[in-house]
Amino acid sequence: RLPQCRAHDSPEKSPAIGRRMIDGKIKNCRPLIRRHLPDDQKTGLSELAELAKRAELAASAETLLGIEGNAAKIYFGGFSKILKGGDLFSFENRNRRPPTDPVNAILSFVYALLVKDLTIILQAVGFDPMLGLFHRPRYGRPSLALDLAEEFRPLIGDSTVLALINNGEVQAKDFIHRVGSISLTDA
Repeated sequence: RLPQCRAHDSPEKSPAIGRRMIDGKIKNCRPLIRRHLPDDQKTGLSELAELAKRAELAASAETLLGIEGNAAKIYFGGFSKILKGGDLFSFENRNRRPPTDPVNAILSFVYALLVKDLTIILQAVGFDPMLGLFHRPRYGRPSLALDLAEEFRPLIGDSTVLALINNGEVQAKDFIHRVGSISLTDA
């Protein structure tokens, strides 16, 4: 854990690792869009490639967060176009705490499962899952697990959500609507 603590505290290593994580996340978003959208709708791919290059060179954490936010907006704009299932699964943008539509409810659930598994793996190999490099530590937040989840979200999380929705494995009966928020039923 000492090397992890040194990397966390290093003004050179921590941002460098964060840049690579966000670069990887943006690069991993592109194949899902490229595979599933018709050629005439693949509008954001070149912008995502440019944002990945900018992420590699980001001078500060704030700049990197801005790049990540811009990439997410473009990516989820494309992601919404490949979802089937009609009005139930219409998707405007990513939101959470609490999710306000079924797609965001499923994304949040799948991302939570991914972070849980990464937390267990990090503990098993001797890392402190609470001491992140891109996500700064906050009480009760597995920051390092969140860091590692960034690159896997499009590959594991988003593709799982896409399959669940497009294969009709989730339906209206699988959601609970409460005071402007939506969550999944226990089933």
